[in-house]
Amino acid sequence: MSVGRATSILLGGLAVFGPAPAQATLTWNLPTPATPLALDTLHVHNTFMAITLAIFFVVFAIMIYSIVNHRKSRNHAPASFTGPGTAAQIFWTLIPFFILVFIDFIVMGIPAYHSVVVMQDTRTDADMVVKVTGSQWKWQYEYPEEGIKFVSSLATPQAQLDGQAAKGEHYLREVDNPLVLPVGKKVRILLTSTDVIHTWWVPQFGTKRDAIPGFIRETWATIVQPGIYRGQCAELCGKGHGFMPVVVQAVTEPEYRQWVAQKKAEQAAQAAGAQRTWPRDELMKHGQEIYGKICIVCHQPNGQGIPGTFPALAGSKLVNGPFLDAAGRLVKDGHLDRVMNGKPGTAMQAFKATLSDSDIAAVVTFERNSFGNKMGDMVQPAQVKALR
Repeated sequence: MSVGRATSILLGGLAVFGPAPAQATLTWNLPTPATPLALDTLHVHNTFMAITLAIFFVVFAIMIYSIVNHRKSRNHAPASFTGPGTAAQIFWTLIPFFILVFIDFIVMGIPAYHSVVVMQDTRTDADMVVKVTGSQWKWQYEYPEEGIKFVSSLATPQAQLDGQAAKGEHYLREVDNPLVLPVGKKVRILLTSTDVIHTWWVPQFGTKRDAIPGFIRETWATIVQPGIYRGQCAELCGKGHGFMPVVVQAVTEPEYRQWVAQKKAEQAAQAAGAQRTWPRDELMKHGQEIYGKICIVCHQPNGQGIPGTFPALAGSKLVNGPFLDAAGRLVKDGHLDRVMNGKPGTAMQAFKATLSDSDIAAVVTFERNSFGNKMGDMVQPAQVKALR
């Protein structure tokens, strides 16, 4: 095999570990650490690599020496014995065994144990808590102490996904609402999922933890430098796995407090929006935005879905059917009920916990009046709020 061919195969293999920016620079080390945990992991990794390489070169040197000096062309006389004896066999078996035990348990074991203990130290002296909930295919972030909750979805334009526009620098690794954290604070991160197993992973944080339905997992991070840190779901969580990035924006404490105040004002405005009657055009515009962020991966830009996997919205009996009965109650398995409560056993999840009243009303209105559907009706946020 030629060197060029081998290099191509190697680079192709490296590419499967995740989407790379359009102008990616190939590096041969771990990302620059952004947390003490990542720095500790890097030191352990480098130590282990040095030990492994030393063992490799020693063993390889002995092999080369034996092959060269004991080859047939040098008329080396083979030994005539059938075995060196039981005592010698035991001795030469135990010597490398004890050497490896010493290396594994002392030289490598102690640093590895320290790193594992540090990784599990999620509760001691935590300055704040963030809850991360994974769902196909987005993340929901919640700040319990601040009363803030929002959804973070892929922000890469659809034209880039369809190959109709040049891919940006952070293709498939950009979101509409990044997780914002203050630098210098120990953040306890709680992880769970609403559907399948996801993995919240930011390489520069030095930690990767599964988000499992029905369980609360924990990890932590103390970011030392302001900046934007990117990651992704590292679990094969379904068709949209490659469209589930993680973006963390680390800011100073004053900037973080300013962001908290701004986010609370936005949530207050959303709550107030549920009290007013929205005009049709405003509902359709907002619904199209929500559809492009949340629904488009499964149901496609044209509402045709994916046959055999995700149902079409265009011409759908459910979308073109009633969503409230004469008494103003949800029609079971009706359009609004499906969006709010999902359908167990399918990829259709419940959105009542992740979308606001205005979001749900707008996206249902949009779907009922798009893709050839012409119901002509509207859903108001106040109706959604009353049905919760």
